Amino acid sequence: MSRKFPLPIAAAPAHFAVQLSATRRGARLARLLAERQLDDWGVDWADAVRIVAELAANAALHGRVRGRDFRLAMRLHADGDLRIEVTDARGDRLPRIVDPVAADAESGRGLLLVAALADRWGFTEAPAHGKTVWAELAPRRGDR
Repeated sequence: MSRKFPLPIAAAPAHFAVQLSATRRGARLARLLAERQLDDWGVDWADAVRIVAELAANAALHGRVRGRDFRLAMRLHADGDLRIEVTDARGDRLPRIVDPVAADAESGRGLLLVAALADRWGFTEAPAHGKTVWAELAPRRGDR
């Protein structure tokens, strides 16, 4: 008779999720919590923290609906892949990369940064007329 044992903790996927206010303060807290969680997982990816910061800022700025929060979720898979998801309440405002109008423009570069740092990114519909913007990073040699 064979016995099944649970996966070792290092091989099991790790998951983190938190709901935050759709404000600048909530976006900043998302970045800080992501940095802390990645540190707890032993992952030192500055790019992941930058992606969280951009997606959370976009959720607070472009995805805000009065009285509704945004959600940050991260999943670290056993193979080292990291998936970041930010869900907001504005499914009618889909993310798109646009070239900043002027070189000195103060905004308009967030998704360009996400696209440059992530291996893959995109968006899906979320419940209650919302959307989830996601980004995935795969470990690179020397990142582990």
